[in-house]
Amino acid sequence: MENLHIRKAVKADTPRLKEIFAVARQFMVETGNPTQWTDGYPSDELLQADIDSGDCYTIANDGEHIVATFVLRPGDDPTYSTIYGGAWLSNRPYATIHRIASSGETKGIFAAAMEFAMNRYNSIRIDTHRDNTVMQRAIVKAGFTYCGIIHCWNGSERLAYQKDF
Repeated sequence: MENLHIRKAVKADTPRLKEIFAVARQFMVETGNPTQWTDGYPSDELLQADIDSGDCYTIANDGEHIVATFVLRPGDDPTYSTIYGGAWLSNRPYATIHRIASSGETKGIFAAAMEFAMNRYNSIRIDTHRDNTVMQRAIVKAGFTYCGIIHCWNGSERLAYQKDF
């Protein structure tokens, strides 16, 4: 696997990140998940807010070509305050992974993002759409435990996972 470099995203990365999200949306459709990221999600405003907050990261290959992005946000996530059909592994302080997306050009993206997160936080939470079986497999393979159902800001259901170290 080629050497991957992770850094905070900057505004100049926006066009490339939008390209990556477009590829990820198409991949979701092709793999049986057509309803998770619709209507151009994430919006330009949300992407800019992620960059401005310092929570958006890029993953680049050896040539510094950006091949993926993700959000790593420390602190309580309001959509995780109530969980149905289960319970969180712990109530320890945690960070949340959101909007992980890849251009499909490089393998090992999820593992690289998880290693980056785990080197910074002792508890990580993540969620995904019920139809996103590709992401569910990656989450479980990375050692996360299924904890239950949460509802996003728009009320849609997500499968929620946690990993403590």
